[in-house]
Amino acid sequence: MKKTIFITGATAGFGEAIARTFAAKGWNLILTGRRKERLDKLKEELSGQAGEIYCLTFDVQDYISCQNAIYTLPEKVLESIDVLVNNAGLAAGRSSIDQGDLNDWDTMIDTNIKGVLYVSKLIIPFLKKKESGHIINLGSIAGKEVYPSGNVYCATKHAVDALSRSMRIDLLPFNIKVTNIAPGAAETEFSLVRFKGDEKQAKEVYNGFTPLFAQDIADTVDFVVSRPAHVTINDLLIMPTAQANATQFHKEI
Repeated sequence: MKKTIFITGATAGFGEAIARTFAAKGWNLILTGRRKERLDKLKEELSGQAGEIYCLTFDVQDYISCQNAIYTLPEKVLESIDVLVNNAGLAAGRSSIDQGDLNDWDTMIDTNIKGVLYVSKLIIPFLKKKESGHIINLGSIAGKEVYPSGNVYCATKHAVDALSRSMRIDLLPFNIKVTNIAPGAAETEFSLVRFKGDEKQAKEVYNGFTPLFAQDIADTVDFVVSRPAHVTINDLLIMPTAQANATQFHKEI
């Protein structure tokens, strides 16, 4: 029987790479995101590799939208979910705390924290019912350390780290694994979003060293999911070789 993975933020970056990796293994995919055209294109590309593919268009910031979209799936599909990947997340802007943009704050809090909570709340009852499953939360080095002008983003990723540990405790009696994956510098659309479309500024973040790529994180998800039933990897911090912590890099410029 084919396994099923539910991925938020599957339209780009880590989420898309995870979808492609598990499609190649023949898994059933439930792909979610805000950009319907990207989901449809990805579904078309992966058809023939994956098992069944379901696409749900919604914004994780909106609980009612999450609920309405997820509940369009047949109950047997929801009950078949083996892995939930809470990947949707973003950084918006970078400034000192007193100069922060309130809209950026709300977007990061609503996406990075509430989005994880909303989707998890809707999916967990199906995992508990069958007393198995695996939740993977995409955190960040920013959830382990703070850095200048990263204040609210760091706070949201610290929350993901705490939620991952709390989920692990709450779901322990139900045989549900929980893994927090915390990447360092990774070249995806992350910096482009943070700097609001400024391609030059986004590219400069990765000048002089080789960052992580989306496939590195997809391979990591594949690894933790493929561990034996008696093994759970609670937490993984993954860095480019050229990065020691949140702020220290060896750049060849």
